[in-house]
Amino acid sequence: MTNFGFESLEIYQLSNEIGKTIWDTCSKWKHFDKETLGKQIVRSADSISLNICEGYGRYYYKDKKLFYYYSRGSLYETFEALNKAKERNLISDEEHRIITQKMVRLAVKLNNYIKTLKPPPSEEKLTF
Repeated sequence: MTNFGFESLEIYQLSNEIGKTIWDTCSKWKHFDKETLGKQIVRSADSISLNICEGYGRYYYKDKKLFYYYSRGSLYETFEALNKAKERNLISDEEHRIITQKMVRLAVKLNNYIKTLKPPPSEEKLTF
């Protein structure tokens, strides 16, 4: 199996785990629920890890950082969709609690990861 490097990032591993959990949860819903909120929450949850991968693959610092910000936005979108699923009795309180704990953990780790990013000296004066 090819390793691109992002697989070793804890933020990727955790975001991928969240995406799998959301998929497993939503795949059991009734047709209407899947077609409305289900598709939206699966897309936003998948977007978290997909944007981490895309950011990792970007060459320029500002590009990298932008995709990590997109990932964080998708994380927040997924959190709100998860709240809606709970309000609509599509998931139990326990499912909501477990997934939310993972998401809070990821939010902290993703924010910390973004803070560690520094432009290389060759890019410090580049503007886009």
